[in-house]
Parts: sequence; structure tokens; C-alpha cells
Amino acid sequence: MISDNEIVSASKHLLMTKVSKHAIFGLLIALTCILVATSLAGFFESGRINLDSMVYAQKTNFALWVLDLMPFLFAMWGQYSSSLMAKEATVVIMDQTSELRAHADAIEYKASYQATHDTLTGLPNRILVFDRMLQAHSSARRDDRPFAVLVMDLDHFKEINDTLGHYNGDRLLKQVATRIKDSVRDIDTVGRLGGDEFAVLLPTISAPEDAEEVAKKLLKALEPQFQIHGINLDVTASIGIAVYPEHGDDVDTLMQRADVAMYATKNARTGYGQYCPSLDANSKRRLSLAGELRQSIETGGLVLHYQPKVSLRTGRIAGAEALVRWQHPEHGLMFPDEFIPLAERTGLIRPLTLWVIEHGLEDCAYWNAQGLNVGVSLNISARELIDPQLPGTFEKFLNIHAVDPSLVVLELTESAIMADPQRALDVMNRLNAMGMKMSVDDFGTGYSSLAYLKQLPVSEIKIDKSFVMDMLQDENDAVIVRATIDLGHNLSMSVVAEGVQDRATWDQLGRLGCDLMQGQFTGMPMECNELIERANQEPAQPTSVYAKG
Repeated sequence: MISDNEIVSASKHLLMTKVSKHAIFGLLIALTCILVATSLAGFFESGRINLDSMVYAQKTNFALWVLDLMPFLFAMWGQYSSSLMAKEATVVIMDQTSELRAHADAIEYKASYQATHDTLTGLPNRILVFDRMLQAHSSARRDDRPFAVLVMDLDHFKEINDTLGHYNGDRLLKQVATRIKDSVRDIDTVGRLGGDEFAVLLPTISAPEDAEEVAKKLLKALEPQFQIHGINLDVTASIGIAVYPEHGDDVDTLMQRADVAMYATKNARTGYGQYCPSLDANSKRRLSLAGELRQSIETGGLVLHYQPKVSLRTGRIAGAEALVRWQHPEHGLMFPDEFIPLAERTGLIRPLTLWVIEHGLEDCAYWNAQGLNVGVSLNISARELIDPQLPGTFEKFLNIHAVDPSLVVLELTESAIMADPQRALDVMNRLNAMGMKMSVDDFGTGYSSLAYLKQLPVSEIKIDKSFVMDMLQDENDAVIVRATIDLGHNLSMSVVAEGVQDRATWDQLGRLGCDLMQGQFTGMPMECNELIERANQEPAQPTSVYAKG
């Protein structure tokens, strides 16, 4: 690299060369002027121009003597001035060069920092974590000692993010990052791998048990409640541990196996755990299922079952909720709890939701053509609810299958609505303007307020089954069910009770004035044709206990 002194020296030489060149041109012009003046002076004195007249003029004319001296004086002054100018320019160039180099160094440092650190938490990112793992690996091999890597993932962070919004989710992540960093040694590296996943590198440990002690310390640091947006949150995590060389001889293997251990810990809900070879089978199954789910969405490996929504007043089917199932060639019929979390983690939730919308509307059109004039209820995820393209998607499929929008009920959880209330409200208003109805699913289990509920274009609320199933034995649950029914009716909404298991619960809901019910008592989820057959049967139960008025 060229030094500052070399740049200054070259610039000074260039300036001096250019100034000297112009000074020489000026000197030649001045000498020409002297020659012309001498010739004219000789002509005026002798009447002719020749060497003798010019020499005579030079000897006798004082003005020509002064004129002869001027070019040399100006040349000397010009050289002196050019030297001063070059020195001043050199100082300016040096200052500007230093400033430019400082600015370039700052830009280079900032770019390097941003490339190796997480912009949200300021922690090292995946790139820097891996680089430090390589350094720890090199030292551990040289000194023949172990080191450990811990991968930590927050439990149920998506629910918090969906409920409180991404801004508050980010605030929580920054608080978590601070607590983790404060819980380890200065020589340890805490990094954010992405999302709600963190890594902790322990470059020196004496035994694998040391890593477990650190894991306990990290979980202990999360125990005090976090306060976000005025809400106290209990945050837990799952930690997977991999130790060199016991669990792998290279950093890629160690990181992968720590990740496997973390997922196993999350499923077992044990807080932390070390890798063991038997966990690889579950990890491979999860990866395999992700690829198979994508293929099933594209090729038709999914099926929809419909759970009847039965009117307590008439005992007849008044609608049906679409519930997706995965007809897996090896594992048989898989329920949503087994693959919806997988779809959310792998980005397949959107194509899965679009598949349910399209086929749910297609089946609704089919059973209406068969004489069953009831609507279909479709579950919409938080991610889809804030998608401004959702109304256009529904418009397309409604037109394709010629379904009346008034037959469609969109079931939304409170947490999905509260994830981004303003955007959710905008999309809901557009969907409602198309003629579709809105239902709040699992009402009473989220964070929504009654003041906000009044603003929503909601025509139905569904009481969560956790309150309904034990309402006959638990007075608190009974009070909640009664209050929810009254609230819904006061807001001009119909009320659906989920999880109705027996005749006694049916009768009690009738006395309380509940409008619709779902549950084992009147029908578990069934295929489309079975729903049509069930609807053609006699009413499910007598309705004499239904409260009038």
C-alpha cells in the first residue's frame, strides 16, 4: 500500500513541475517582449533595425535596462511563490488524505462489525460464532482438552410474538440476550443464530458436566418475569449441549448435534440435555417430514375433515369447521398438532393455509349442491391475517367455486388478532366488506381487551373447550361460560361452545342460551360425504331445555 508520505511527495513534485513549466513559458514571453522593445528603440534612434542599432539602444536606453531585469525578477518570484503554493497544497493534501483514510477505516470497521454481529442484540452472529468455534476447536486439539457449544431456543416465542407484535418480541429478545451474556464468563461467546435461537460457546471446560451447570445457570437467569408493554411474561427455554470431542470432531457436527439435542429437549420439556446418538433418528424424521409435507401439499396428500357446528335450538347442523389431516403413507392419518408446528418452522404454513381455503370452499360448494345449505368455517393463522393479499385470495377462490361469501366464517384466535391489531383490523374489514363472517376462536385464552373486541367486525365468539369440558364440576368455569354467553349476546354475536362431551353439558348450555356447539356429543370431525349424510338424519337431540327469549 502506498504511504501518505509517498502520496504527498508525488503530489508536491507534480505541482512544482506544472508551476515551473508555466514560469518558463512566462520567461520566454518576457524575453520576446524585450527583443521587440529593443528593436523598436533602435529603429526610432537610427531609422533602421539591425544588430548595431539594437546594441546601441541597449547601451543608451535606461528604460531597456529596467525592462531587461524584470523577467529574471519575475522568474525568481514565480519560483519562490510556486514553492510556497506547493507546500500549502501539500499540507491540504495531507490533511484530506488523513481524513479520507480515517473515514475509510471507519466504514471498513462498520461493515466488518455488521457482517459479524446481530443488528438487534449486538451479539455475535452465526458467522462470528462459527469463527470462534474454529479457534476453540484448534486450541482444544492442540491442548487435548474439551470445549462445549450450547444451542438455546425460547419456548413458545412465536405465541408471544404473534400476541404482542414483532416490536415487543424484539424487545424481549434484547432482554433475553442481556441476561444470557451476564450469566457466562468473559471468555465465553454468546451469539444469536437467528430468530429466538442463541448459541453459547464455552471454549474451556474441564468436563461435560460443566456445560450442564452453565445450562442450569442460563435457565435460572430466565426465571424472573420479563415485563413487556406492561405485561409480565414467564419465559422458558430449551438448551441442547454438544461437547468436543465426545459428540463430534468438527464444528459443523458439534453445532448440528447441539441443535438435535435442543429439539429433543424441547419435545421432552426437560429444559436442557446433552446429545446422544439415539436422538438422530428423531432429527432425521423431522427433516424427512418437512420435505414430505411440502410434497403432500403440492400433490394432494392432505384431506379435510369437518366437525359439525350444531344448533342447540334445532339440533341440526348449522355449519362445519374444516380441519386438515395429513394422510401419510407411512405414519397413517396425522393430526394438525403433529405437523402444523413443523409447517410454521419451515415456512410451509402459507401454502398449507391456501390449500385449506381452496379445498374448504370447494367442499362447501359441493354440499350446497347436494342440498346441505350451511357454511364452512376456516381457520386463519396470524401470519395470514395480516397479509393484505388475503382478501384477493378469497375473492379468487370464491369466484372459482361459486360460493356465496356469507357462507364463509373465518375463525381467528385472539393472539392472531393482537399480533398486529391495526393491520389485522384492516384485513378483517376488507374480508367483512366482501360478505364473510368473523369468529374469535378460543375466546378467553388470549390477551385481547373488551374495548378492542367492540371494534372488530366479529359476529361469533367460540368458548374454549378448557372452560366447557369441566363447567359442570368447576364453578369458576361455569361462571366464565355464563359470562361469555351473556357478553356475546350483548355485543349481538352468536356464541359457540367447544368440547361438548355429554348430554348434561348440552342441556346446561341450552339453559344458558348458547347458540351453537361442537364436540364429541354430536359428532367428531368427519369427511365431506359423511357430513351430508349426518345432516339428513333426525335432529341430534331434543331442544326442550333451550331457554326461550
